[in-house]
Amino acid sequence: MAASGAATPSRLVQYVVVRADLVHKLSWPPGGGVNQARPAAPAQSGAGGKSLRLQCVCVFCCVQAPDEEALSSLSENLTQAGVSHKLWIEQPENIPTCLALKPYPKETVQPLLRKFKLFK
Repeated sequence: MAASGAATPSRLVQYVVVRADLVHKLSWPPGGGVNQARPAAPAQSGAGGKSLRLQCVCVFCCVQAPDEEALSSLSENLTQAGVSHKLWIEQPENIPTCLALKPYPKETVQPLLRKFKLFK
């Protein structure tokens, strides 16, 4: 039992935002969009994706941006808000496909991502 007055730790959430138009516009298979999250998420985990402790305390949430413009705009907004993130650029095509935020307390970053729906 926690001592009286002890702070309750915030739930950490790592958001990954994937472009939804990749499936339709570029004819990628549906799983192709989600696969973009695989290298981007560990790049922002702070431990290269190898920290068991981080995996236990962090919830992963994948949401969708409608297109490249929305993804780039979100990246700019996150930069202005001081939120650490990685914009993933698929090579050699040089196509921005997703971005991953460093794990943050949900209440810190959720307002910045409120307009994005869960990735389907």
